[in-house]
Amino acid sequence: MPAKEFHIESELQKHHFRVAIFGSARVKPEDPLYQGVYSLAKEIGAMGADVVTGGGPGFMEAASLGHTAGDVKNRAHSIGINISLPFEQKPNAGLEYVDTHQLFSSRLDEFMLLSHVAIIMPGGVGTCLEFFYAWQLLQVKHICYLPLILVGKEWRKLIEWVIDNPLKDHYLDAHDLHPIVLVDDWHQALRVIEQAKKHFDLGLDPSCHNWQQYGKKMKKLANIIERLEENKAEN
Repeated sequence: MPAKEFHIESELQKHHFRVAIFGSARVKPEDPLYQGVYSLAKEIGAMGADVVTGGGPGFMEAASLGHTAGDVKNRAHSIGINISLPFEQKPNAGLEYVDTHQLFSSRLDEFMLLSHVAIIMPGGVGTCLEFFYAWQLLQVKHICYLPLILVGKEWRKLIEWVIDNPLKDHYLDAHDLHPIVLVDDWHQALRVIEQAKKHFDLGLDPSCHNWQQYGKKMKKLANIIERLEENKAEN
């Protein structure tokens, strides 16, 4: 069944816990890392949480297909925030909803408005962009706190470089590293997600919503944010 068109205004009014999964579009189904993301997303679907990906192949496909397999009670959604590229990145078969952007900037903004956790799998320039974009917004408190879960050795070396260079040279502070969680595999990532969802379900920080904190800074979403606030006030 083709994916339905995604409407962010409707989605932001739902009290859904959402996990963003970033990573390479080049990884193949036979790769153990692909299979690990499939298993992780299957568990996310089973717990009734949404998964948000870039909507394309590789890790994005693994996450979408795994989530569909795990969400047997159809309590959650697999959302694809796709990008229009010259080589036509097509939405993968596991998506329930898809929204296609012309610009990476607006696409990343949508990820940030939706997500409560971000999983960063190994990847190239695009994945690095997604990680650093999310980290930057957290550093300047444009978005609410969320765990940035970096999976694999690739990221450990990067964070070691950050500690040995920018941090040592005082270009950032030690507390800027607090959102970053380094894990070895998807099993460890799942434990962090479970804790974050428990925090969300208990409503320990009900005042913090990214559509309030970050969405107001985006002119194109001004009317949406206004309507959401009106609805919240009425309820």
